[in-house]
Amino acid sequence: MSLFPFLIAMALFVFGLWLMSVADVVAGFEAIVFFGGILCASAALAIPINVLGRRESGI
Repeated sequence: MSLFPFLIAMALFVFGLWLMSVADVVAGFEAIVFFGGILCASAALAIPINVLGRRESGI
């Protein structure tokens, strides 16, 4: 696995967890912030599964 995509995926994952944790502090936008955190964490998991898996398999 390349270092740069790994760092991007890890940063997205941590940012998504942070967004989900601060969702209750943001008055009026709790659902939007929490959903944004879910999207960031999902995108962080999709990077190694889809992008990096195809490149390293040699197909």
